[in-house]
Amino acid sequence: MTAHPTVAARRPRPRGRARRAVTSLAAAVALVASAALTGCAAERDDDVYTVLNSSTDETYHRWDAEAMARCGKRLGVTVEQQSVPASQVMTKALRMASSKSLPDVVQFDASEMPVFAEAGGLVDLRALGLSTDHVPDGIVDFGSYRGTYYGAARSVNTLALFYNKDVLAEAGVRAPATWDDLRAVARELTRGKRYGLALSAGGAEDGVFQFTPFMWSNGGDERELDSPEVVEALDFWKALLKDGSLSRSTVNWTQADVNDQFMAGNAAMMINGPWQVETLNSDPDLDWGIAGIPVPEAGADSVAPLGGAVLTVPRTGDDDRRRTAGRIVACLTSEKEQLTYALNSWMVPADERAAAEWRSQVPELDALADQVAAARSRTAQLGAGWPAVSLALQSAFQSALTGQSSEAALKRAQQRATSGN
Repeated sequence: MTAHPTVAARRPRPRGRARRAVTSLAAAVALVASAALTGCAAERDDDVYTVLNSSTDETYHRWDAEAMARCGKRLGVTVEQQSVPASQVMTKALRMASSKSLPDVVQFDASEMPVFAEAGGLVDLRALGLSTDHVPDGIVDFGSYRGTYYGAARSVNTLALFYNKDVLAEAGVRAPATWDDLRAVARELTRGKRYGLALSAGGAEDGVFQFTPFMWSNGGDERELDSPEVVEALDFWKALLKDGSLSRSTVNWTQADVNDQFMAGNAAMMINGPWQVETLNSDPDLDWGIAGIPVPEAGADSVAPLGGAVLTVPRTGDDDRRRTAGRIVACLTSEKEQLTYALNSWMVPADERAAAEWRSQVPELDALADQVAAARSRTAQLGAGWPAVSLALQSAFQSALTGQSSEAALKRAQQRATSGN
């Protein structure tokens, strides 16, 4: 979720203050609701369909263009993409909704999709004929809002523990599986300028994305940020910092920064995602492996967050166009297209059949597929209310990791999440 363009979930965007986020949400709902009720006034070419996405990176833009050309040929239409930076997709879509010129398909970060769904601005994909028969429940939830399936994922990503095989072998230790293991191994591997572990606790969505596996695997819940389970998870991060196993700069690092530290040999292990694989593979001397994110106790489920984008069909007032838009989404998320996209991007296919084939072709990433199987959507519990919780957690990390108690920081976070300030 960081530093690499095109996949919306790759880099969570910094948000403004909580009150501004709430106000923006209300304005967004009003804009989208207005567009959904009045329809789309812009004139359109009957044979040209537009997909708004965040594929600004040349490589991803080309992959998407090729996929859209294949699907367009299959459906007898032209499919064009309009790409803007990931941080601008929502803003662009809102402006287009206001001017009644929404595209036929919008690829949203899954954490932002509920804003449009809340306002009734999206079409139920099942009503357009899309099936979820071979999609795991967690990924269906990832693209759903209040039980309705609005967003189809081509691929998803999550977090895992990456480790330097040479460093662990030299120390005679294995990749840790529990929190106690992680703390002990991280201490053992901290030598000189090298930290045992790198992770992002920065004041943006990156840090929240990285905290959720610790919170959720410990039984914590985003609806009660000051619960003992969440406090214990943040205390564990503080313990790693106290041990010296984490750099104090972790409160400023994005996930891209974490990867840079790992590749430079300044960290023996890191929490990160598959969007870093291409960069990791650019160093032939780096022998890395991955494992599931350690859990509080042996036998517990490692519950990581699902990241990625979903393809949605906005309500434009044209039933014929949205039926064709549904067929475009179905084609782009077909088993074959998912596998092609996932093999290019190192993400995990959303379709179980494609994921099985993906495992066979990239066995070195098998642990990621295992992690995805138990992963959760950040918005499953709170929907459009997630941004307020994210902002509150970001403030809590900054406070707790620079001296305040976890209990006090999270108590304040809960107050902020519920009051919006």
